[in-house]
Amino acid sequence: MTALTTLETAPPLSTAPAHRDPNVLRWLTAYTASLVGDTAYFLALGWSAQRALSPTQVGLVMAAGGIPRALLMLGGGVLADRFDPRRVILGSDALRCLLILSVAAAVALTTPALWLLVAVALVFGAVDALFVPAVGALPPRITRPDQLARVSGLRSLATRVGQIAGPPLGGLAMALGGPAAAFAVSGALFALSMPLLLSVRIRPLDTPAAAGGAPAARPARADLLDGLRYLRRHPLIGPLVLAAAVTELGLNGTLNVGMVLLNAERGWGASGYGWIVGGFGAGATAVAALLAVVGRLPRAGLTLCGALLLGSTGAAGLGLVPSLWAAVAIAVLTGLAAGTVGSLTHTLIQTATDPAYLGRVTSVVMLSMLGLSPLAYPLVGAAIGAWGAGPVFVACGAFGCLGLVLALASPAVRRAELPRAAEPA
Repeated sequence: MTALTTLETAPPLSTAPAHRDPNVLRWLTAYTASLVGDTAYFLALGWSAQRALSPTQVGLVMAAGGIPRALLMLGGGVLADRFDPRRVILGSDALRCLLILSVAAAVALTTPALWLLVAVALVFGAVDALFVPAVGALPPRITRPDQLARVSGLRSLATRVGQIAGPPLGGLAMALGGPAAAFAVSGALFALSMPLLLSVRIRPLDTPAAAGGAPAARPARADLLDGLRYLRRHPLIGPLVLAAAVTELGLNGTLNVGMVLLNAERGWGASGYGWIVGGFGAGATAVAALLAVVGRLPRAGLTLCGALLLGSTGAAGLGLVPSLWAAVAIAVLTGLAAGTVGSLTHTLIQTATDPAYLGRVTSVVMLSMLGLSPLAYPLVGAAIGAWGAGPVFVACGAFGCLGLVLALASPAVRRAELPRAAEPA
């Protein structure tokens, strides 16, 4: 089966806006269920490890899933382009469902050992490496190009729902039935996503990739190298991915590890930390809601550059203000900027990429953001320990500005625009 093979001849895509399109909303519901299941799984995994293992072993369990995710992400992009991305997502959800329900049964019968929890995390991370690129390759197959910004906003809202709903749902399940119940709820949510995803209409690819040839007849390594060459040579996608990766490397450690240490240094307490993180989330959610309704921002490339500047200066400013409420206000602005950068970057990449390459391009984007940025975490922690939070936040904000320089240096990025809605016939 190749990327050109479909389950059926898909009917025309809806002319309704994405946030009113039943096809998109079915996909969004399936995606949200999967995200909530993800969050509940991580909560159950951490709680199971905490009950049975030492703190060092808990850290090992929680970090284990990131290894196969990073190593296999590019291969997941190849699979997403070779096969119908919906089938890849369905297979991923089915595997995760079986894995998590099996773990639920094991945890209910006995105290989980270290090897079991590490094995679960490794397998889950490997399956996640298939799921993430396929999710990125799917939106252009379920809606029109001019609706991709709305879909990006809806995806961001779904992510926030997963982050908000998953922990209390998993916590309630644990309170009622322990970790086994939390794992069971997570598995049930993965199961729920599958029939919803099966009902989504998928537009087939009309033509093979520009590179030509039947993908299934070529080695996977050749497909991967072909995708990397496509990304490197594309005048818009390559600079966008590089700029986003550099900015993420500069700011992610600051806004995660650094924020915890800054909060402790200022003495704002747990509630202060919650207000700052909540402010950031509120800003990002507001942008997602705006894009979901409006559907298009003019001068997307220049807007993206402005958001990169605001996000980098906002991150630097967080380390300088002495007042909690000033930090919360800056966190809201930084969240607005981060949400804009993320949504516009993903939408521009999806609209500019040949659909036959979208899985591989998505895998590189996600690897550069999820795989590289954690490398800065120990460096940020050590630097704050040596020089304090203020100078490190300013330095990381300045480093994040390098992404802005890279974006502005690309004429294609500066001139980038989102597709306009088609004129009625």
